[in-house]
Order: sequence, then C-alpha cells, then structure tokens
Amino acid sequence: MKIAILDDYQNVIEKLDCFSILKGQDFRILHKTEKDPRTLASKIDDCEILVLTRERTEISEGLLQLLPNLKLISQTGKISNHLDLSICTKYNVAVAEGIGSPIAPAELTWALMMNVVRKIPQAIQGMKDGKWQVNIGSTIHGKTIGIWGYGKIGQKIAQYAKAFGANVLVWGSEMSCEKAVADGFAKAASKEYFFENSDIVTLHLRLTETTRGIVKQEDLERMKANSAFINTARAELIESGALLNVLKKGKLLAGIDVYEDEPIYDKNYDLLQLENVICTPHLGYVEKNGYELYFGKAFENVINFIDGTPTNIANPEVLK
Repeated sequence: MKIAILDDYQNVIEKLDCFSILKGQDFRILHKTEKDPRTLASKIDDCEILVLTRERTEISEGLLQLLPNLKLISQTGKISNHLDLSICTKYNVAVAEGIGSPIAPAELTWALMMNVVRKIPQAIQGMKDGKWQVNIGSTIHGKTIGIWGYGKIGQKIAQYAKAFGANVLVWGSEMSCEKAVADGFAKAASKEYFFENSDIVTLHLRLTETTRGIVKQEDLERMKANSAFINTARAELIESGALLNVLKKGKLLAGIDVYEDEPIYDKNYDLLQLENVICTPHLGYVEKNGYELYFGKAFENVINFIDGTPTNIANPEVLK
C-alpha cells in the first residue's frame, strides 16, 4: 500500500529509530504543510494510508472527497478536533488512534513558566547586546499557580509546583476539581476567584466545542498586575483577540506555545513584538522520546493494517 506521512516540516521523521518499522514500504513524506485541500490532495490522491503528525493537517470532508483510494488514517497521539471521526466513517476510512504522553508538554510548560517569571530570555538577549542585568525577575516559590484542567498534564504541573514550594489552585470540571482536592490541592471557589488569586495561570484543557473560547478577555483582565499566563494547550481556548488585547496593555507576562494558525514564519507576528511575551514554536510534544513513542505506535498501526490485523481502530465499523 502507498503511504503518505504529512507535515514533517522539521525533516526529522525519517531519522527516528522507529522509522525502521516502515522498512520496505512504499512511502512518501511531505515536508511542507498544505492548507488547501485540493493542493494537498494532488500530492497524495493515490495513497491508501495517511500518517498524521499530530493535528497539523485538518482532515475535512472536502479533503476526504478528493482521496478515493484512502483506507486508513494513522494518528500520532490522540484524535482531536482536527479530525471528525464520523466523517471518516462516512467515507469508509478507518482511523487508528495513537498513544500520548504528558511528560514533554508538562516539562515545556514548566520551562516556559520559569523563563517568563524569571525573565531569563530577556537577560540572555541583554548580554548578547553588551548589557548586564537588564531586568529583575521573580521566583516560583511562594506563588499561587492556577491550573485550569487537572488531567495528566495538569497533575504533573501541580507536583512540580509542590516541589518548588508554590501553592496550587485548580479550576475545571467538577470531577477534575474533586481529584485535585483528593490529591491535597485547593479548588477555586469560582472562575473569577481563580483568575483574581493566581499569580500564574496555566491552561491544560482539551479543545472541544464546549471549551472553544472559554477564556474571556474579562478573565484575563481580572489577573493581578505582573502575573503570568501560560498556554501550551490550544490557542482557540481563548476568546479571539482577547490575549493580545490584554498583553498590549503591559499588565501581564505570558509564555505562549500555541497559535491559531501554525506554522508561523512572519517575523512581524503580533506576539513576537511584545517584550512581556515569550513565544515558542509549538514545542509541547516536540521531543525525541515523544516522537519515538508517537510515531512508533502510528507506524505499528500502519503495518498491522497492511498485514490484515488492524489495531487501535477508533471506528471499527468501517472494517465490516
């Protein structure tokens, strides 16, 4: 079967140890993200299997209509809002779900947090510019870290905070808040209380129709002066334009890893122009061990499908 691996704009997938799983297979790798369905389809319309790099390509009905030979989509990581399983089923395309890990995104979140509050990148740039101690940051110790979403990543952040001597305040679903309380952490009395009393807010929610735009500008406006906002989850969790509006006022610090339209190559991108913001290029899951895990499972699912023993199929009805 012909296999297409999408969105390897880092040119690293073929260098992974797990790539040997595809040895002898007929594959092609696309190194440029194609947003237009027709352009993308023209490059892969003869392929029977797609391997997705997380959520970099939207699998729309418009795209599937142009891929008559497609039989399997092998997802790296978990299925998210980039792919509508019912639409794939409609076009008789099986979807193999991958495996995820909270370790890399949790560590990236913490690294951003440390860099933002201690203002490390600005100090480094100051030295490169021939200056000495251009600013003064602060420590994590003693601060209240507000965690919205107490899933696997949020739980790790809470433990990191505990190790650093910070307080933890959790907001989210009733189930996640109950879990946080059982683990010895505090639950916010309300969303308003959460934003008003956190020195650092970090988001760890899945993007769904319910959570899209769930963070409003008025929420961000409630935060203390010089508090920090960290987002390594999804940009669309925040009301469109709200974060930029607040950051331009200079009240908040921010560490941002996710954006509404990726990848970003524009050096004049709005957030990059603000001194109170540290931007990273969606590195949350981009890490060697994580890639080996994600792609290793995705490639195993591909080979099993080719061999007639499909695994981890999220819509098994298409196999009938």
